[in-house]
Amino acid sequence: MSEANDIEQDDEEQFVESTLTQAIENQLESGEPAAAKATYNKLTLVGYAHDDIVELMAHVLAYEIDAMLDADRPFDTQWYETALRALPELPPERD
Repeated sequence: MSEANDIEQDDEEQFVESTLTQAIENQLESGEPAAAKATYNKLTLVGYAHDDIVELMAHVLAYEIDAMLDADRPFDTQWYETALRALPELPPERD
């Protein structure tokens, strides 16, 4: 891979990470879904830092978006909320 492609990929990864992080921050601010704030509060109580919590939650969101796109189906809110509530346990790695 060329250096230009590496830079483009890094920029794209940073954009995706920033977008997912902002989506989580928006969920926390709006209180929707309720599982987002409940998960945040739970993880805060057991000692996780804000940035670590948001990163874990963004990972779950990315997982569901990826699954949704792969299966060409709507966003599964029930799965997403269940997966949030399971944190800090992350969903299994996808093939």
